Amino acid sequence: MSVTVDEFLTMLGTLPETTQTDTGNWISLKVGGKGFGFVWEKTQTVGLKATLDEQIALVAERPEVFEVQFTAGQFGWVVVHLPKIESDELLELVTEAWALTAPKRLVSAHEFGSLYDE
Repeated sequence: MSVTVDEFLTMLGTLPETTQTDTGNWISLKVGGKGFGFVWEKTQTVGLKATLDEQIALVAERPEVFEVQFTAGQFGWVVVHLPKIESDELLELVTEAWALTAPKRLVSAHEFGSLYDE
């Protein structure tokens, strides 16, 4: 049970129109010009956008894996410790973060496309 930063960045290739910007201290993740995540290679963590309810549930259920990063409006951002999470769960979380941020046309196309990928 562990995901590396490189494996996480590879996962992003499954999410259309995702951009990565290396700021020197972290990598910013965006879709449609809006942020949905961050990567801190030095600490082997990522920050992901989530609903407030999901943020609370994740942190309460497994505080060794997740921690509250911050809240903004109707969203709660969660820090994920990569060495303590499985790749399939992380892919689900990053896809949800992306879907909360991406334009509806992208989300619809991605969901429709995934029906044929299974």
